Amino acid sequence: MNFERLKFRKINNARDLGGLPAEGGKRVKYGKLIRSSRLYKLPKSTVKKLKDYGLTTVIDLRSETEQREKPRTEIEGVKYINLPILTTSTAGITGDQSMAHVIFAESRHLKDEYGDADSYMRAMYADVLFNKDSIPKLKKFFDILLEDDGCVLWLCNQGKDRTGILAMLAEGALGVDEETIVLDYVASGRFLRHKRRIQKTGIFIVPCPLRIKKMLNALINVKPQYIKGAIEIIKEKCGSIPEYCKQILGLTEDELKALKDKYLE
Repeated sequence: MNFERLKFRKINNARDLGGLPAEGGKRVKYGKLIRSSRLYKLPKSTVKKLKDYGLTTVIDLRSETEQREKPRTEIEGVKYINLPILTTSTAGITGDQSMAHVIFAESRHLKDEYGDADSYMRAMYADVLFNKDSIPKLKKFFDILLEDDGCVLWLCNQGKDRTGILAMLAEGALGVDEETIVLDYVASGRFLRHKRRIQKTGIFIVPCPLRIKKMLNALINVKPQYIKGAIEIIKEKCGSIPEYCKQILGLTEDELKALKDKYLE
């Protein structure tokens, strides 16, 4: 499966889920579902491309802090919904400037509790999926998909963690197989390669303990084991992603069918 980045200037990691194969020989429709990194200081050319693409709704998954630090460019005629799927314990996956200070302050505690940075990231993904504060927001995401008749774009800071979790849920609900879901997730690593290289250089030269460098590196990595771990805990607790959507988020069988009718062809 070849994943291509939407070539919008100043957006590092955006792609249309259109074309992804789903069960029954169907595919996700183009121009309906876009996952993206932040929409910060977009040039007029990118604004025009998004309008021409048919964008109708933007779901911003970032915290208030992130939005203040990197405010989104708003486009006339597009509806904006703030849906921060964030709790105190999942703050590390934001990767925003302020959270680097949290990692510095809490690195020893995080190492003691999780053992290593990869375990920390997998725990954070699981927390987003099953934390009582985030579950209603994940359900709201699906409500928006069911209600919207145009093109929905959801975003976080870099478009890989929170955005990736919601992409995984949407794809699984539509019947996209696990291998394709993982491939879509790791495609962010390719699209963010240049940005990650700059970030890793910055981490390398910062005078701080190795344990902190490892935690900071984990925040910018795109490892398949992170999303695979999320899928595994869903399967362990619920059996499958569609069952998670029903048992945990409260979607009905009719709503899952409506999603497929709406977004598959």
